Amino acid sequence: MSASVRGAIFGLGAASIWGGMYVVSDLVLAVIPPFALLTIRLLISILVLGMILSLAKRSLLPLKKEIVPVLLVGFLGFGISLGAQFVGTDRSTAVNGALITSASPAFILLFAAIILRERLTLLRIIAVGLATAGVLVIINPAAADFSSDTFFGDMMLALAAITWGLYSVLVRKLGSHVDTLTFSFLAPVGGLFLTIPAATIEVSQRPPGEINFAIILGILYLGVISTAAAMWMWNRAFVLVEASTASLFFFAQPLIGAVLGVLILNQSFTINLWVGGAMIAGGVLLSLIRRGSAGTIEAKNTDNSNYETSSRT
Repeated sequence: MSASVRGAIFGLGAASIWGGMYVVSDLVLAVIPPFALLTIRLLISILVLGMILSLAKRSLLPLKKEIVPVLLVGFLGFGISLGAQFVGTDRSTAVNGALITSASPAFILLFAAIILRERLTLLRIIAVGLATAGVLVIINPAAADFSSDTFFGDMMLALAAITWGLYSVLVRKLGSHVDTLTFSFLAPVGGLFLTIPAATIEVSQRPPGEINFAIILGILYLGVISTAAAMWMWNRAFVLVEASTASLFFFAQPLIGAVLGVLILNQSFTINLWVGGAMIAGGVLLSLIRRGSAGTIEAKNTDNSNYETSSRT
């Protein structure tokens, strides 16, 4: 199986998991405040991936010179970006959140051109534009409410979209010489430098509610599946394919979320969902057409793949 196909599977898989986690998040966030939940998710992810590394008899840490860059990227992605996402979602509306965060792939495309020198081709721009239009068809921007009441939340959501785009591109940059599993284990530690202080302040003002078995299962799902597994898959996707191509996988989130709304919440399967889904799929397929220029970092990662499976044993 080619690297591009594996990257698409990992990227679409991660985005699909995140698209389906909102029902669980709503349940758990009703009991545990956002930064406290995010801290728990990161701690569970660190524990799970650390156990996997230990069982595989592989080092928990990259080379000493690489530790600080990984922690800084983790602070950006897991601390600032996910933290801003939580705050924005809490202070804005679901429609606003879906619309604003759908801009993340465009920022990935931009940062990939600036930082990684990836070619900003017309085909890539069209692919992102087509998928973005598909999201707009599904979400219906007319339902958005960009009033002064949601302004702060909207700004936080915009910050989340920008920083997630930057985080994703930096994952690819570091992925040429840092093993993906090790990166995915260590990066959340960087996020804890922000989430732990924020959670401490938050819990003092908003104590957690009653934690029952359903909440515990929800926490485990969010920590193990939505954070440890999905984050590793997302990081791996950006190692295997160019960032500007991998950015399109993000659009699986609103599509899966809409489909689950039909299946679980008995929402109607509208023509908008059919058309928007087809446009998103078309954008993703269009991005995978041309693979010739993806060899630069991908070739470097041939050694990295062997590094991951052998030299750390």
